[in-house]
Amino acid sequence: MAAMDIIRNVTILSFAFLILTSCQQVQPWERGHLAKIEMAWESDPLEGLLQDHIFFSKEASSGGNTAAGGGCGCN
Repeated sequence: MAAMDIIRNVTILSFAFLILTSCQQVQPWERGHLAKIEMAWESDPLEGLLQDHIFFSKEASSGGNTAAGGGCGCN
């Protein structure tokens, strides 16, 4: 049972080390790489807005994306 505890502790410490070392500050001269269109969460913002509108219209929800309306799509 002691061997399992050692393995578990080593695994936890390894993951903690990996997580803590993966955070780093972005230098000012490196920010240009992050501003490229390939690095965006959504490559086409208008397409994202359209998908949000369709989703909230079909769900008949209100207030999810600052849009209140019914399921018909007419806000």
